[in-house]
Amino acid sequence: MATLRTTNGAGRAAIAARTLRTDRWWIPPLATAVGLLAWIAYATVRVFMQKDYFVGDYHYLTPFYSPCISNGCVPEAAHFGTFLPDVWFLPYAALTLPFLLLFRFTCYYYRKAYYRAFWFSPPACAVAEPHSTYSGETRFPLIGQNLHRYFFYAAVLISLINTYDAVVAFETGTGEFGLGLGNLVLLANVIALWAYTASCHSCRSIIGGRLNNFSEHPVRYKLWGWVSRLNGSHMQLAWLTLGTLALTDFYIMAVSAGWFSDPRFIN
Repeated sequence: MATLRTTNGAGRAAIAARTLRTDRWWIPPLATAVGLLAWIAYATVRVFMQKDYFVGDYHYLTPFYSPCISNGCVPEAAHFGTFLPDVWFLPYAALTLPFLLLFRFTCYYYRKAYYRAFWFSPPACAVAEPHSTYSGETRFPLIGQNLHRYFFYAAVLISLINTYDAVVAFETGTGEFGLGLGNLVLLANVIALWAYTASCHSCRSIIGGRLNNFSEHPVRYKLWGWVSRLNGSHMQLAWLTLGTLALTDFYIMAVSAGWFSDPRFIN
């Protein structure tokens, strides 16, 4: 029968056997690695394509290029001005993309996901890891995970920008109100992004933390309850938003490239 060694030098339980598991424990980390790598590959290609990101007739702007602040941006897509040089190695939304990536990278769920899928620390419960020491998130570079709360504030600001893009898209190029399938895609993406952002552990702490008595703060308590329910689905929302971001970008790219026309319901 497999036994446990006491602990290693850093205090983490060390497993003498290769694993105590009898199931296919390697499937979840493998699926996570494949899913994240596929999304990263798609997103990397798209942000450096620097084309097919905007549909002028309906003001559709992909979130991968929002806000579009490069001198190479189509003027109608540059709602907040342009000041970045137009060079191939600089994404059109280079100002905000790093903050979005850092918000996701330091997310509590994503930490678990890539620690297991890429770092093997540990690859699964009751499975030995290849590392001889463990310092947790107390040393560089993982100590930077503690900045997650500050990246949350940046994510809120960027979500507001994405919301603005979705609202602006209801106006056609002729100045009239319009509604098409692309509007619904943008709107669904924004709702999913807000749900994921609001379900963040930092958001829950900001709203309900440092309170000694909830009865004296009924509004914050109510908000804390809503966020806590969302927080229970944080993992699902994390994956959902990766899907809606890629789907929204792909749809706008396809319409912009002329692969098909945007189905219109109004104007």
